[in-house]
Amino acid sequence: MLKKLMAAIWRRVPRSVRRWTMRLTHARFAVTAAGIVTDDNNRLLLLKHVFRPGSGWGLPGGFINAGEQPQAALARELKEEAGLELKSAQLFTTRVFKKPKQLEIVFVCKTAGDARPLSIEVSRIQWFAFEDLPDGLPRDQQELIRQAIHR
Repeated sequence: MLKKLMAAIWRRVPRSVRRWTMRLTHARFAVTAAGIVTDDNNRLLLLKHVFRPGSGWGLPGGFINAGEQPQAALARELKEEAGLELKSAQLFTTRVFKKPKQLEIVFVCKTAGDARPLSIEVSRIQWFAFEDLPDGLPRDQQELIRQAIHR
């Protein structure tokens, strides 16, 4: 009975108030796409981002724009930041972070082209052997890479 009463009241509340109530009571978060990108020589692509904490090294990727599909976002980020074309991508996993509030969609990928920094966000781009990853690469990304190469 109480449930029906609450529903009736909710339906009579102006639409704009309902929308604001939903926005205020539901968590907001960012959605990103990242790639475990390898080449034909079985090397891993890592980017050194200017704004990334720690050493700056990490997987390529970035924010997904409104209405953009995750794989398309990753292809866009690879093109914008490194000048690479996405040849293939397979969904690998998703991860949720509490701080910052973020959902990350991770792909295992192959690319074509010559990698070079094209964005002010990226200071360096390098291909690494799996056994020779740079110091300071975040542990969670090291674990993702390990899982991807052993699957």
